[in-house]
Amino acid sequence: MMPVRELDVRQLLKDGVMPFQVIMETVESLHPDESLRLLVIFEPVPLIRQLNERGYSHHSTKRSEDDWEIVFTPLAPAASPAADDSAAPAPDIWPEPEWNLDLTDLAPPEPMERILARIETMNPGEVLFALLAREPVFLFNELKRRGHEWAGNFDVSGSTYRIMIRVNPSARVS
Repeated sequence: MMPVRELDVRQLLKDGVMPFQVIMETVESLHPDESLRLLVIFEPVPLIRQLNERGYSHHSTKRSEDDWEIVFTPLAPAASPAADDSAAPAPDIWPEPEWNLDLTDLAPPEPMERILARIETMNPGEVLFALLAREPVFLFNELKRRGHEWAGNFDVSGSTYRIMIRVNPSARVS
């Protein structure tokens, strides 16, 4: 049985607080096989669309007029965006990394934010190497959307995820 984490944001919404950041931080901290049961006061269609793009299916249940339960379940690994990295060229033909980041001590979403910020400053074709405490499944969607290439895996201990990212040759440098 798949573990389920529950997040209740009904009171935040009733108080006029937008819980998007809390929801996304919770999603970022989920284990790859963990689902999220989100309790809200309405069906959050844009959030559902965004999490579907990030590899989650959903099931919505209206329990009363202002009481909804949305269960987000990760798709099978074969259908997740992480499988797309197999299409990337082999890293052995990439240049040596220009940047090396050890982000293993940071909590989500900071590693992803730092990687994306660094990539924005890099020249097309340059390579970044990063160490992470977990597989960055949400980063894969962002890299794909921005046209970057990547390859990654866990080290021998299985506790550190290593990723090499090559900036899209057609990417704009800011």
